[in-house]
Amino acid sequence: MEKQEFIQIRKFIVKLGKMLHKYGTPAFRLEAHLSEVATYLGVNAGFISTPTSLTFVIWSDKHEDEYNHAARVQPGDIDLGSLSRTDELVNRLLTGSLSLEEADKELSRIDALPGFYHPIVEFFAYGISTGSFALVMGSSFDDAVAAGCIGLVMHLIYFWSTKSKRVSLMLEPAVALVAGICACAISSLFDPDINIRLVVLSSIIIFIPGLALTIGLAELSSRNLVSGTARVMDALMQLFKLYFGAFLGIAIGFWLFSEVALVPTEAAPKWAVWIAVLTLCSALVVIFKLRIKHAPWAIMCGFIGYFGTYWASKYLEFGLGTFVGAFAVGVFANLFTRLANAPATIVLMQGLIVLVPGSKTYISLNSFVSGQDFMKTDHIGQETFVIFMSLVAGLIFANVIMPTKKAL
Repeated sequence: MEKQEFIQIRKFIVKLGKMLHKYGTPAFRLEAHLSEVATYLGVNAGFISTPTSLTFVIWSDKHEDEYNHAARVQPGDIDLGSLSRTDELVNRLLTGSLSLEEADKELSRIDALPGFYHPIVEFFAYGISTGSFALVMGSSFDDAVAAGCIGLVMHLIYFWSTKSKRVSLMLEPAVALVAGICACAISSLFDPDINIRLVVLSSIIIFIPGLALTIGLAELSSRNLVSGTARVMDALMQLFKLYFGAFLGIAIGFWLFSEVALVPTEAAPKWAVWIAVLTLCSALVVIFKLRIKHAPWAIMCGFIGYFGTYWASKYLEFGLGTFVGAFAVGVFANLFTRLANAPATIVLMQGLIVLVPGSKTYISLNSFVSGQDFMKTDHIGQETFVIFMSLVAGLIFANVIMPTKKAL
């Protein structure tokens, strides 16, 4: 292999790895995908991915051509649209329809693309997702409306954080603090019957790191110990910051507007929950930046996950119904990969988001700190742990029954 060719190959691999990490790709999928690309391009390579760093070791048959690259990176945000475009580009490269030089230019073009959805669309998606989640949690229409309104405010703070580094550093406690104050204000001035703590939880659900916890556990189960441990600890710290912000916000809200007694939640009718699952999954299409052609698959995966768990929970107790939901989601995602020739992650994220117990983790933390349950739950801590384990086990079994044909 010529020296110049080796340099071109390793530059492309490094750029590809950084982009996949930026789009929120789990470590075990990123490393496997880069290994496939390196093998096709005729070089040997080893990779180490963590939420905050990337290490590349690339060499050719000649020892003097060995190349080492380590980069400090920020934890990636989920951008499934850019992920699918990058995967399509790599497919074209591996099939020979695109040269390495053309692929490198195309990678730069994808990275420079503007957001897939207008900020106004994202603004309303936040409100719809938070209101829908309140109904999925078994809350009332009043709670859903309040959570949806506060969710719009949450998006404004998030949008501000993308423009200000100082705001981004305090994003989690800031959104929870504002949500707590807003919920107390709504309860005092407009609707005293809302469940303040449940409204706060629903309004910040986009920031609850339940999905990150699940991905971290999946990385640990695949023996990516460093990345998995780092991701789990980062998710726990985000959860602590969110809870502290909510705790402080509600305290300030009670001081400003007078304390309100905890109101038991009256669940909305079952038909409303079905509609809420549809609207939640539709809003997540925008929040996760999915491409329109993949949206029906992703929404279907969300329904499969939710109703698979709902059906299995009638026969399996203590959170084990989630195993069935995760298994169904995993099989569907791997089937999607075979039919659409696209990464399983595109639809898998949508299915997992309705299964991950991020909300129950928050409820457990609240029960532990305050000794007060704002939802009627039994053995919430144990159930949360079982759900996490069921999610990981369900995905492992799904990969055995229906193996994926793509690393991503």
